[in-house]
Amino acid sequence: MRKGFFTRKVDTLLGVDINDTAIRLVELGRSITGYTIQGYVTQALPTHTVVDGTFLDLEGVGRALRNALSRLSTSARGAAVAVAGPSVITRMIEMESGLTDDEMTWMIQMEADQYIPYPLDDVAIDFQVRGPTALDPGRIEVLLAACLKEQVEAREAVLAQAGLVPKVVDVEAFALARACSQDFASFTPSHRVDSAQWAVDAQGMGIACGLALRSFA
Repeated sequence: MRKGFFTRKVDTLLGVDINDTAIRLVELGRSITGYTIQGYVTQALPTHTVVDGTFLDLEGVGRALRNALSRLSTSARGAAVAVAGPSVITRMIEMESGLTDDEMTWMIQMEADQYIPYPLDDVAIDFQVRGPTALDPGRIEVLLAACLKEQVEAREAVLAQAGLVPKVVDVEAFALARACSQDFASFTPSHRVDSAQWAVDAQGMGIACGLALRSFA
């Protein structure tokens, strides 16, 4: 059932943002002052390859990703990728406090039709406890994220075509929020990155940066 939209720190990852028009890759490192941009690439996608977050041409997306990866010249193979589009659902729900993860999973399964308009077998689900509710300390707020499994599987297949290993599947909105919580325009460019060009491109790389940040606690 759980897919790992909220998985914590893993090994160094490439942020792989695949949207309707382009693929954006970002590789981050750590520095004394924060983060470094080890490398980044934007690769245009042919028209109608991806529409509203749905991959209509897996081979076409795979070819573009391989080209982007070749241009990035990295040895990293772990990747974080995001799901997006109308099949992605996020909800803040309330539950009793003190439940185990297994108990919360069971309760979400039992009440899934209240939150998710798809058959449960067709959906990847994850959740994260956010803390007690404002009005009742005996209840907690739980952020639920769900997506059609076919959307997740399509991204995993495209990454595999490029020789990348999917380590994290995130939600695009979460990745962008994570990036916006950082001043990613000030990330230090490495010797491989043109500082002036990064200043121009930084804003458009936000989702990819947010995905790459999943490498760090």
